[in-house]
Amino acid sequence: MQSRTLSRELALLMLGQISDRGGAKPVLPTAMDGLLQQVLATLSQHVRDALDRSAEDLQIAQQQLLDSELQEQGEQQLPRVRQHLNAGLAAAEQAINRLSASLELPRLLLLADQDQVRRGALARVEAVLRDRELIDGRLDGVMEGWRLTRLPRIDRDILRLAAVDLDSFQTPPAVACNEAVELANRYSDEQGRRMINGVLRRFTAARAVAGA
Repeated sequence: MQSRTLSRELALLMLGQISDRGGAKPVLPTAMDGLLQQVLATLSQHVRDALDRSAEDLQIAQQQLLDSELQEQGEQQLPRVRQHLNAGLAAAEQAINRLSASLELPRLLLLADQDQVRRGALARVEAVLRDRELIDGRLDGVMEGWRLTRLPRIDRDILRLAAVDLDSFQTPPAVACNEAVELANRYSDEQGRRMINGVLRRFTAARAVAGA
């Protein structure tokens, strides 16, 4: 089970390095190592960016807090100070989550059966690329007034991977949905997690009705 979980996560990160447009070339096994290096480099850059944003917000909040102490209307500055503090803390939490992901993935790949993990990730990526148009159409059908293209790229790929898990890898619906939510917890935000959870509930219900 752990190797499948790692395969899903690695596949998600790999998809982010591939064009989201139709007609993208399948990933070849020989390109796996280079793609993995791109994944790790991208994660590292996300971590640096999130930490930089967090530091900026916290510095602004600290300066406003100091300014408010020197002003008679200091209490009026508190909402703005609180806003920057909350933004800084949220950015720091996101950076820590991404840092954890970037550090944990190589370690787990070493502990697990690397060949099995890589083959599982490659199979999922190829399944998404092969059937992406069909998958996107089916997901659009349960979006309820929303469209898949309006979601952030990471959320689209999480949903696509859940769909191929259900259709191509015979993953039980509860497991596929739980794994998708866990990926959203790591790489998306609260709004994305709720959206993914709701879309997959309707997607699995539609599959059940259709007898998939």
